[in-house]
Amino acid sequence: MTRDLYGGTGPGPITPDGCAVDYYATLVPMGEPELVHGAVPEGASILELGAGAGRITHSLLALGHEVVAVDESPEMLARIRGAETVRSPIQDLALGRTFDVVLLMSYVIDTADDELCRAFLRTCRRHVSPDGCVILQHKPAEWHDAIGPFERDHGDGRITRMTEARRPEPDLLAATMEYVVGDRRWTHYFLSRRRDDEVFAGLLAEAGLAPAGHLGGDPEWIRALPI
Repeated sequence: MTRDLYGGTGPGPITPDGCAVDYYATLVPMGEPELVHGAVPEGASILELGAGAGRITHSLLALGHEVVAVDESPEMLARIRGAETVRSPIQDLALGRTFDVVLLMSYVIDTADDELCRAFLRTCRRHVSPDGCVILQHKPAEWHDAIGPFERDHGDGRITRMTEARRPEPDLLAATMEYVVGDRRWTHYFLSRRRDDEVFAGLLAEAGLAPAGHLGGDPEWIRALPI
């Protein structure tokens, strides 16, 4: 990970991809665990890539899933309880075993680095069982075309802002987020690549995966099957 792709500032530890551990530890699920749970078999084993501080992990455990949580930040993993944890960059992971579900959320797959994106998908493919599925959270091209600076006041002392949204190239978005919780403030810079359905399907195919619809009809949630 390089500053060209990610960066972050604020109190507490900052991960290599610019995420603030103390901020992520304040977040709660917004229906994602139930969406995933409803799309997979009861008790399915789940490999959660980029698990962070366990925002989704803990709910998946409560829903009856066995979860292996992967993150490259030891400070993030230290917040997780009840799951097996593995410290590793996603692109380097090689556990030598497969899972019913491989889950990659938080739009990590939208990295601007095409080779890193391919490496993420290869990790998903080598860890999914032959009759399993991969679930990816991915911003559609329309989001990239329309997104711009905004401010959202959550009404509980929390404010989320996108303070910068530049397009240094036609398919690249350079954005800076600002997160405020009480008197604490963090920023997160990221470079994201616009990939339409055809391009994304091609990347999946390269990795040995095929798109198999969306979760709940939401275009941001892609289900893929091993070829």
